[in-house]
Amino acid sequence: MDYKISIEDLENTPSKSLNFHFEDKIEGLNCLTPVTSDLEIKSLGEFIEVRGNAKGTVKLECDLCLNEFDYKFDFDIDEMFAKHTLLDDYGQEFELKDGQFVTDLNGADEIDIYDLLYQSVILNLPNKKVCGINCNGDKFLKEENLSDPRLEVFKNIKIEGK
Repeated sequence: MDYKISIEDLENTPSKSLNFHFEDKIEGLNCLTPVTSDLEIKSLGEFIEVRGNAKGTVKLECDLCLNEFDYKFDFDIDEMFAKHTLLDDYGQEFELKDGQFVTDLNGADEIDIYDLLYQSVILNLPNKKVCGINCNGDKFLKEENLSDPRLEVFKNIKIEGK
């Protein structure tokens, strides 16, 4: 399925806005459920605003114990796109909200919603992926005696003065 929004189609609507429903798994993410998103795409002169919400469940690997766990996400999307290169002198001023970025379309004639959602999900995943508040990752690693045989050589190193 094509998940691209034509800027020309957007401009030709009477309200200069479109609603877009997305429900699919995204390649590159270990999706357990389809990512669902309802987006409103608005033309604001030289800019295009994409607002909405994204929900779904992905499988992540815990940074502490290395076990896989299910992670549910639910976050808002608020993205701005510049229709023409940002180096051009814009005739209108536009206020950016805190944390908002502008993506330069470089004169492209469409917005790739699939790519937008992929990037949004990746950026909204936690920096430290932990399966739970009571994760005993260090205990797991000691019990399993996970060691790399290539490191065995370092066990017999003698350090002078010790």
